[in-house]
Amino acid sequence: MEEELRNLIKVWISAFISISYCYYISSRISKGFLRLLSLLPIFIIFLLIPLFFSSVHFCVISAFFLTWLANFKLALFAFDQEPLSPLPSTLSRFFCFACFPIKTNQKPSSSQTYNKPMSKWVLASKVMIFSFLLQLYSNNYHNSLSQLPFLAIFTIHIYLEAEFILFSTGTLLSTILGCEIERVFNEPYLATSLQDFWSRRWNRMVPSVLRPTVHIPVQQYTTRLIGPNLAFYAGVLATFLVSGLMHELIYFYIIRKSPTWEVTCFFVLHGVVTSLEIWVKSMRLCPPPHRAVSSLVVVVFVFVTAGWLFTPQVLRNNVHKRVINECLFVIDFVKSQVVNIVM
Repeated sequence: MEEELRNLIKVWISAFISISYCYYISSRISKGFLRLLSLLPIFIIFLLIPLFFSSVHFCVISAFFLTWLANFKLALFAFDQEPLSPLPSTLSRFFCFACFPIKTNQKPSSSQTYNKPMSKWVLASKVMIFSFLLQLYSNNYHNSLSQLPFLAIFTIHIYLEAEFILFSTGTLLSTILGCEIERVFNEPYLATSLQDFWSRRWNRMVPSVLRPTVHIPVQQYTTRLIGPNLAFYAGVLATFLVSGLMHELIYFYIIRKSPTWEVTCFFVLHGVVTSLEIWVKSMRLCPPPHRAVSSLVVVVFVFVTAGWLFTPQVLRNNVHKRVINECLFVIDFVKSQVVNIVM
């Protein structure tokens, strides 16, 4: 663990130096291909960074923060597009917005349904559920469960842990930067459609970078070939395909084995079904179902397809055991530190 912490420090020092180069040197190069070319070494560095970790948590966080989001944001920066353009006034702000999954609220939260802050009761409920899952792990109850119940609780675990990490990151940076940060997760279990789930509720930082880097360019290019209507769906499918490939890369960082493309198939499937859903709604072929029914259908579809295509690699390669062991290690470490302080 000490080696992992040393690597963590080295990685973030490297990230800060890399972002400083982008801020002071690349920003002075005219936008377009030349600036993009100047950023190429940073793209490569951020692509290699997750390989320095053996911890699942450190590996996934560095891959998501730096390999995916930071590289995509810097690609947009090469062409003077948001969120890093116009250039922030200080290096610290540029570093935070480049390397962390945060986005400023452009409008007051009270006027935006999807940007309302998480209520204290909801947060407390999620903390209690997560604590209950950790208690199950510590008592080894999860080992007596069959695969389906275990997948259910592990999926909930992954969602809650991801939300806690991103929520705490956003809250801390909101305080440091003195600005309102959009919520990354917004109660995805309340989604009334797959479009609602993927674009407005689940990990909203991903569509915020994929829309300008993939969806819009593909849509604009294919409009001349297949017309604006089909071009929109081409953009949707391309966005899900790229998301699948990035998740496949993250899986590679974790297990260090050749990809099986199951995760890519998961996102392509969701891209196809989401496109079909949008088309059906646009044609108004049938009245919309009740909100409770549609939410249940979305949750069931996501759970079933995730169990079919998204999680098999996790179970085959015992990633779930590594995740659980790392969580229990942190809990035991915190407990020991508290005991030392009290004693």
